Amino acid sequence: MPTDAAPGSRDRRETVRFYLLDHRTLLGKAIDIALLALNLAFVAVFVAETYPLPAELRTRLWGLEVAIAGVFVVEYVLRLYGAKDRLAEATNPYTVVDLLAILPTLLVVLLPGVGTVAGIGFLRVVRVVRVLRFYRFTQDAEFFFGTVSDNALRALKLLLTVLVLLFVSAGLFYSAEQAANPDVATFGDAFYYVVVALSTVGFGDIVPTTTAGRWITVASILAGIIVLPWQASKIVREWSHREKVDVTCPICGLSSHDRDASHCKACGHIIYQEVDSSE
Repeated sequence: MPTDAAPGSRDRRETVRFYLLDHRTLLGKAIDIALLALNLAFVAVFVAETYPLPAELRTRLWGLEVAIAGVFVVEYVLRLYGAKDRLAEATNPYTVVDLLAILPTLLVVLLPGVGTVAGIGFLRVVRVVRVLRFYRFTQDAEFFFGTVSDNALRALKLLLTVLVLLFVSAGLFYSAEQAANPDVATFGDAFYYVVVALSTVGFGDIVPTTTAGRWITVASILAGIIVLPWQASKIVREWSHREKVDVTCPICGLSSHDRDASHCKACGHIIYQEVDSSE
């Protein structure tokens, strides 16, 4: 969170850095909301372009994509300009994600005709990693709509982790399968497959036909097994800790006992917790 230094005491770089991090001032909130809306629009354009659309609408979506990418380029440059340590900012995972997300669009714009190359066609799907950008909005408990509790922030991160895992996996699976698998014609088909695969239901109506598709499926399932329980455990640990009371056993030193405990669960010494009169 930026410090509340007086506006007149900041130089230009400090001012840029302040408003890119700020959640309290009107301008800071407006920047946050605008970036959030543009991120949603950028991801929505990617999804929409996987469906059969009229040529005119497809052209408009491409124009919108280029315009949003242009805004993100300006944001990227401003973040580097305003950073205290530009090298650290450039190698920050969020900043790397920002660059990866806009780079494919920039390559197509700056190198006309390059979009016909298969490698660049695959690279454009990397735009799906833009959803990782939403983690930047969960770095602290302050948002443009107010301050949330730590528990709510953890729950938000868990929900975001699930959505990011599903969305990124579906985007990569679509890029690997859409040209070779007739059952994967749109992003929706890929998203359906990923949900079914990660939930271990496995209907079998869609199966990967490419080596890349198989490895993406394996990686997605392993990520789901590792990442989701790790995030969920943080919430469970916090909730379970709140169910304890801060009573220390004088014999073994164990603290945080159950509310209804009369004996220490480690050594059996009588602790007889006092009842909270406020309850």
